[in-house]
Amino acid sequence: MLLNLGRSLTPSCLGPNEHLADGVAERAELAQRLAAQRATAALNQAHPHITFSLLHWVLDTWADDAAREVFRQGAALLADRYRQLGLGQLLPIDRVWVGVRSTQRDAFGGFHHPDQGYRHLQLASVITRYGRLSDARLSSPELVALDLLRSYAHDCLHFGSFREYRLQGGQVVRSRYGINRRDGNGRTYSAPDQADAGTTRNLGIVMEGATDREARTLAHTVAARLGLADRVEPADRLAFRDTTGQLEAADFDHVAPGVASRFNLAMASYERGVGARYRMFLTETGGTAADTLHGLIIAAMVGGDLSALTAWLDQRHGPRTFPRIFRSPAYTGPDPGE
Repeated sequence: MLLNLGRSLTPSCLGPNEHLADGVAERAELAQRLAAQRATAALNQAHPHITFSLLHWVLDTWADDAAREVFRQGAALLADRYRQLGLGQLLPIDRVWVGVRSTQRDAFGGFHHPDQGYRHLQLASVITRYGRLSDARLSSPELVALDLLRSYAHDCLHFGSFREYRLQGGQVVRSRYGINRRDGNGRTYSAPDQADAGTTRNLGIVMEGATDREARTLAHTVAARLGLADRVEPADRLAFRDTTGQLEAADFDHVAPGVASRFNLAMASYERGVGARYRMFLTETGGTAADTLHGLIIAAMVGGDLSALTAWLDQRHGPRTFPRIFRSPAYTGPDPGE
């Protein structure tokens, strides 16, 4: 075995920070319905052309020792960092499916492959290895490992974030997720950002940005320790900069044609819509204490308690800063802490 990341901890119904809503008269029915949905949910229907393998099988069968070391060191750092953030249980690696081959000649895998990521209903993750999926060879094994590390670290936070489920009209609904929530009509607490926004006031973008900041910081640390930047092939340098959180706007002035072009375009869209907006939000709202604000956001996402986050915002920006920044006029439910 390469790693022991808790394969015996696979949850049967609820994740580590998932909850059934308090005061629900139909609590037993809610638990039964949620368990039934999770027992029958399918994972890979969106990718019929891709062959998937469990993450631990992928890691155990790698012949490249350098790639194995990338993931080994990253997993150790990951466990320590997330424990500090209040997340003691990582996403079990037997709940992570990795796309390793494709029958489509132009299929290109990695963090930005479409229709992948964590599935809260299935308590599982669907990801793909970086590179051409029609080719069994790993053209850049250490970058493949680093990209998988980023995806796994990213989805561990999604797995471990606070969730609340309740019954609504006889259906199971996710009424709270991290620092976000929905009202009785299904409206989210914050409205979507404008398409050309340079920053964000949307809690979904804030949480996604915070999650990937953690994942990319971890990848950057491992890459620096192992000196990976000096060994990246020219064709993979953009992906390396993305994985390690070093992208700049000029990186996307020209996207070279080829199999990876759609992947790079998806990378650019994600960076502009999530990464860059979250960084600007931290700068605007946190100033020189941006790292402190980021830590408070992550802690609130994991534990579901927003009191430290809202108190910090109020101290710096005045009373009720959180609803002033984020609350949509269409939302009719309670504010955090109410």
